[in-house]
Amino acid sequence: MTQIYEGMFLLDNQVVREGWSDAKALVTSTLEKHGGKILSARRWDERRLAYPIKSSLRATYLLTYYELPPEGIAGMRLDFDLSEKVMRYLHLCVDAVPEGEADLAAAENADDFVVPTPPEDDAPDVEEQPEGEPEAAKKAEEKSSDAPADAAEAPADKPADSEKSAEAPAAPAGDASANTETADTAKES
Repeated sequence: MTQIYEGMFLLDNQVVREGWSDAKALVTSTLEKHGGKILSARRWDERRLAYPIKSSLRATYLLTYYELPPEGIAGMRLDFDLSEKVMRYLHLCVDAVPEGEADLAAAENADDFVVPTPPEDDAPDVEEQPEGEPEAAKKAEEKSSDAPADAAEAPADKPADSEKSAEAPAAPAGDASANTETADTAKES
């Protein structure tokens, strides 16, 4: 009996730059080699990584849905663990392929579909701003610039650090973390 899996594969952008179809085939052929049947495979996104993986700062995600018999899992995992081109992977059991996923994969397989070339590793992320909301972004920026810059602009009802009492609070009896400076000062007087 085969199980349906959702797999997310993190591919090295250098492999993707050489050709998306080859990078995608690297994963799908490995799955098929271990008895898998590809139900859907498509480029999910290209993103900056939270931390460097194999000295890469960016990678491309491949989202797949496939059927795989239980005896193929161990060999598949070994192949992906040993691959230098697949940086990370995750596969989860699912009940069915989500609606619309097959359409997205078919759109990627169309002749007129062009996969964008991944940016260089040190390229900054481009934050997309929703259309029609540039005023909201400006207002948010203005609010952040209206915030007090330092303690000098703090409200008058809160005392500054220099106005605090010069005496340290007394430590409870038997407290090992008592303030020894206060005790030494008391002995001198």
